Amino acid sequence: MALQQLFQFILSISILVILHELGHFIPAKLFKTKVEKFYLFFDPWFSIAKKKIGETEYGIGWLPFGGYVKIAGMVDESMDTEQLKKPAEPWEFRSKPAWQRLIIMLGGVTVNFFLAWLIYSCLSYFNGEKYYDNSKFDAGIAVTSEGAKMGLKTGDKILKIDGKPAERMQSSIMNMLFANNVTVLRDGKEVTFPVNEDGVAEVLKANEAKLYFSNRFPAVVDSIVANYPADKMGLKTGDKIIEVNGQPTPYYDLVTKNISENPGKEISIKVERNNQIVVLNTTLGKDGKLGIFPNPAIAQKSLDKTEVVKNYTFLEAIPRGFERTIDVLVMQIKQFKIIFNSKTEGYKKVSGPIGIIKQMPKTINWEFFWSFTAMFSVWLAFLNLIPIPGLDGGHVMFTLWEMITGKPVPQKVLENAQMIGVIFLLGLMVLIFGSDIVKWITGKF
Repeated sequence: MALQQLFQFILSISILVILHELGHFIPAKLFKTKVEKFYLFFDPWFSIAKKKIGETEYGIGWLPFGGYVKIAGMVDESMDTEQLKKPAEPWEFRSKPAWQRLIIMLGGVTVNFFLAWLIYSCLSYFNGEKYYDNSKFDAGIAVTSEGAKMGLKTGDKILKIDGKPAERMQSSIMNMLFANNVTVLRDGKEVTFPVNEDGVAEVLKANEAKLYFSNRFPAVVDSIVANYPADKMGLKTGDKIIEVNGQPTPYYDLVTKNISENPGKEISIKVERNNQIVVLNTTLGKDGKLGIFPNPAIAQKSLDKTEVVKNYTFLEAIPRGFERTIDVLVMQIKQFKIIFNSKTEGYKKVSGPIGIIKQMPKTINWEFFWSFTAMFSVWLAFLNLIPIPGLDGGHVMFTLWEMITGKPVPQKVLENAQMIGVIFLLGLMVLIFGSDIVKWITGKF
C-alpha cells in the first residue's frame, strides 16, 4: 500500500470527521451546552496529542475510525454514566429542550450533506464533467458473459435504466446493478427487460462491476500467446482481423464470438497487414481459444470518440452539485438491494479501511480525492441517520419519540440501548476489518 494512498485516505477522513463533529459542536455551544471533549479519531487508553482550552479538551486519537465530541449529560459511546446519576445541571445536554437536542444531533449529518453539495458544485464549476455518452456508441456495446446473463446483448444501445434516460456509461455500469429493468435499442426496436439477479451475482463474483459491458472496437492484434493457434498460424502484432470463416468481423467481440463457436475445428482468418490482405488458416484447440490480446490503445481511441465534456456556469454548478449529491445518496441506498441479497452476495464485496485505501490512486489525484471525499461525506450522512443506538440516528429516534409522545425515554433504556448499539457497531467493525485483513493476506483485493 503506497504512502500516497494512505495519505489521501487519512486526509479525507480527517476533513470529514472534523467537519462532522463541528456540526455537533457548534449548535451545542450556541445552546450553551458543555462540550467536554472534541477528538479527531478515537483515543482508547491514550491519545497522540491533546490540549484543554476553556472547558473543552481537544485532541487527536490513535485509532483512525472516526471521531467524537463528548457532550456533558448525554449517553454516548463513552458510556460514562456517573454524571447522569447526579441531578441535571442547566449546561447539560439532558437539560435542554428536545428541539435543541434534535438540532445538536442532526448537526453532523447536515454538515456532511452540505459539504458534499459544496464539493460537487465546485467540481462541476472548476473541472466540468467528463463522461462517455451511451448515445454515441454507434455500434452498441460489447457484452461479457456476465453482462449477457443480466439480459444485455452485444449490439444493444442503452437508452433507459428504471425508466430514466441513461446518458452516461460510467454511471450506467453501476446503476444497472441496482436496477429493476433496462430499456435498450435492439435490432432497431426498443426493448425493456428485467435485470437478472443471477447475472448481477456473476458480475460481482467475477469482480467485473466495471467491465461487464464496454465499447466495441476493431480487432487489432496487440500480443500473441506462444504455442496457441494464433502463434502457429502466423498472426502478427498489428494485424487487423477483418473476417473469420468468411464472416465480417469489424469488431473484436465478433472475432471472439466466431472463434468460440468453432472449438476443435479448422478456421480461416483474413487480416489486413501493411495495407495488404493476408489469409491464414489453423485448427483450434478444444478450448476454442485463438490466443490473442486486443490492442488497448485502439480500444481507448474508440472509446474516446464517445467522450463528452460538459462545463457549467457558477449558477448552473450549484443545482448540479445538489443533483450529484442526491444521485450518490440514492445509489448508496440502492446498494443494500445487492448487499443483503443471498443471490448476489454483495456483502462479500463490502470493504473496510484497508479496502478503501487500496482503491485510492497511487499518486495524488486531487480531482479523485475531492470526488471521493464528497461521496464518502454522503455515505457518512446516510449511515449516521440509520436509527441504531450508538449512531446519531439512534439519538434522533429517541428524541423524536419524546417530541411525539411528550414523555422522555427512561434513562436506563437509553443506557441499555446505547450499550447494545456500541457492542453491535464494534462487532461489525471487527468483522469488516477482519475481512479486509483476510483479503489482503490472500491477495483478493
